[in-house]
Amino acid sequence: MAAAAACALAGCAGTQPSGPAARPDYASPPMPAGASVAASPTGTAPARDCGDPTASLRPFPEGTTPPVASLARIQARGRLVVGLDTGSNLFSFRDPGTGTIEGFDADIAREVARDLLGDPNRVEFRILSSADRIPALNDNTVDIVVKTMTINCERREQVAFSTVYFLAQQRVLAAKGSGIRGAADLAGKRVCAAAGTTSVDHMQRVQPAATIVTVPNWADCLVVLQQRQVDAVTTDDALLAGLASQDPNLQIVGESLSPEPYGIGVNKADPDLVRLVNGSLDRIRRDGTWLRLYDRWLGMLGPPTGPPAPHYQD
Repeated sequence: MAAAAACALAGCAGTQPSGPAARPDYASPPMPAGASVAASPTGTAPARDCGDPTASLRPFPEGTTPPVASLARIQARGRLVVGLDTGSNLFSFRDPGTGTIEGFDADIAREVARDLLGDPNRVEFRILSSADRIPALNDNTVDIVVKTMTINCERREQVAFSTVYFLAQQRVLAAKGSGIRGAADLAGKRVCAAAGTTSVDHMQRVQPAATIVTVPNWADCLVVLQQRQVDAVTTDDALLAGLASQDPNLQIVGESLSPEPYGIGVNKADPDLVRLVNGSLDRIRRDGTWLRLYDRWLGMLGPPTGPPAPHYQD
């Protein structure tokens, strides 16, 4: 009885906690919502061969536009619906002062709206993650996607593309003094990339010993790099320059891992819309608009060599 009484006083009943409640550990900042570790590649898949993936449909002859169902739909709506994101500094981001979506991609989209609707402001931007670009085109959530979207054979099987409007190179972003000078130094390290991008596959091929952390948006990569939750970021140099411009302690390092030709995505069921978009891109190459937009948004990348020359398949 004495033992039982002592146990009761000590709180030995089975319903009582055996010790103090565990306290949460706030020492490490949380990862962004949607962050995950990419699965390791199970093998090297053979590269798809579709010839020249950047070859697109030739624009309609200047001054002639036959009846186009997709154009009639856009004109009846009164605005061009464009998919992009607001986490790609320099290309598409929200101006903190005005709330307006700005950047090179945003202005390319406005030039297409200028030609299709007569007014560059008749555009509606819908925010997409990189992984949502192709589904949004295929279910007609958007008319076009202008979102640093690399043209390749795999994507050509799912959507159509314009001609190339910008040529980037995949590289690596790391903290100054980190000792990381390129992909060779990333073995055993954590590298951030946006989910649904070619950057993940390229890094896994070039440096299979790296752990790839995927996040929904490129801005998330900047956050986890600054919080030292990853050692580096890999994507196109143009996007890395936008991240580096926000933090003087970061630098782009190493050689190009892969060329990244950007195209405007279009639903495969709308080939005539591809021709109209290519007509706009031809116009901005010829009349100096491309160079003006480059100087405004991308001058930090150095002097331009000019807009990429178009390749046509017909």
